Amino acid sequence: MHRKVIAPSVLAASLLLVIPASAAGSAAGAPGIGDPYYPASGNGGYDVSHYDLRLQYQPKTDLLEGTATLLATATQDLSRFNLDFGLKVSEVRVNGAKAKFATSGAHELEVTPAQALPKGRPATVVVKYAGKPSEFKVDGWSAWQRTPDGGVAAQEPDAAAWWFPSNDHPLDKATFDISVNVPDGTQAISNGVLQSQSSRLGWTRYNWRSNKPQATYLATLAVGKFDVTTDKTASGLPVLNAYSKDLGDNAGAARASVERTAEVAEWLEGVFGTYPFNALGGYVPNVPSGFALETQTRPFYSPRQFANGSNVSVVVHELAHQWYGDSVSVDGWKDIWVNEGFARYAQWLWSEKEGEGTAQELADWAYGLRAADDPFWQVKPGDPGPDNQFHGAVYDRGAIAIQALRNEVGDEAFFAILKGWPTERAYGNAKVGDFVRYAEKVSKKPLAQLFETWLYTPGKPQFAPPAGASKDARALRAPAAERAEPKSWKKIAATDSVHDREHGSEHVSGHGHGHGR
Repeated sequence: MHRKVIAPSVLAASLLLVIPASAAGSAAGAPGIGDPYYPASGNGGYDVSHYDLRLQYQPKTDLLEGTATLLATATQDLSRFNLDFGLKVSEVRVNGAKAKFATSGAHELEVTPAQALPKGRPATVVVKYAGKPSEFKVDGWSAWQRTPDGGVAAQEPDAAAWWFPSNDHPLDKATFDISVNVPDGTQAISNGVLQSQSSRLGWTRYNWRSNKPQATYLATLAVGKFDVTTDKTASGLPVLNAYSKDLGDNAGAARASVERTAEVAEWLEGVFGTYPFNALGGYVPNVPSGFALETQTRPFYSPRQFANGSNVSVVVHELAHQWYGDSVSVDGWKDIWVNEGFARYAQWLWSEKEGEGTAQELADWAYGLRAADDPFWQVKPGDPGPDNQFHGAVYDRGAIAIQALRNEVGDEAFFAILKGWPTERAYGNAKVGDFVRYAEKVSKKPLAQLFETWLYTPGKPQFAPPAGASKDARALRAPAAERAEPKSWKKIAATDSVHDREHGSEHVSGHGHGHGR
């Protein structure tokens, strides 16, 4: 799921804060990491390796109090640096000494340490803060959802600024310890493995650990009253799913879908290789939104995803992201196809496995659904622009591109690419071009033109039938009006809301129904 949270226009002013580095000494880190889609996202001058968040949340008042400890390393001689954060800060310490701090832009916390940080030197940054996350808004919008019994942080491309200070861009991944104190009878759900929980004086503390590199937008927190199920996979991975107790009529369908998480992950291991993280699961809080999001190890699902009954396809989509998007993350947000095209294609492969339409049939159907003059074909999945980052073309045209690759290189090379890529780039970041080069290396075929056509050229491309397809098979591809809709199409389309913009802007997918992550 995704939404454009931090608009470049709002934050462009903060770029004026950049002080050019001089040979003479230390300089301020840039207030943005350099992503042209979101100029104020992330920050320059340092790299975070670990976040330790010690939090207390009161559901009745929405008050979140926290101490965040960041372990970081300066990547330049650093006189000042920024963190992305929106709540009220009371104190900042750098390497134990009190630091000066100020705010600027929509979500910039500027920190000036007592002593400049030399390049390559580890630093410990401690930020004490408190506030009501739902009251922090950017462009009138919040990534924090209140629920009847708590609150939830889950959003893309930005959610961290609502609940912890960070270098908020996928280029700076880190491990996480998240410890949350909540009133007895309330639970705190987060990423990774629940290390322990303990109660004292009417409060219960939950200690979660995510021990593999994680992008900040993939960190999640849900506080409320949940029914929790736990299990272990055949290989010993802990599985934890959580469902709000007040999901109403959607409760059964939500469980019937999310309880299949271990089964889906086991199947995906056959397609994408060994599961990359230390835990599995999912959670369904009582939120009004319609999207789902691949929060690492424990995807977030809105109850509306299950309004028409069970929806295993959305579970396939979010779990596919654990490989494509979470383990291998975007280098910049323009590379979103590396996440979304493959998560959608995984849904097509699941349909193929379930006998509800092959990936080729789904690609043909998606291709034939829109005329050549449909604006859908003007969006470039390889660089859609910030306003179209979660457009339906990134998903469906993006997945047709993957089927075109399969047809070009054949199944043996194709599935070797799908499985090899997440291993080759595990826990790192990648551009679209990195994938293209990898596919060429494995298939030993020139593929640049194929990807140029499908990902970067506006207009409806020709979609050739698979190599060696019989005349009968070719005949099946046309005319579109006479083909039968694949059985799985409506189920897959129902997950489109997975990436809807929930804050009131129009849906941009071109599908005619809601889209979510």
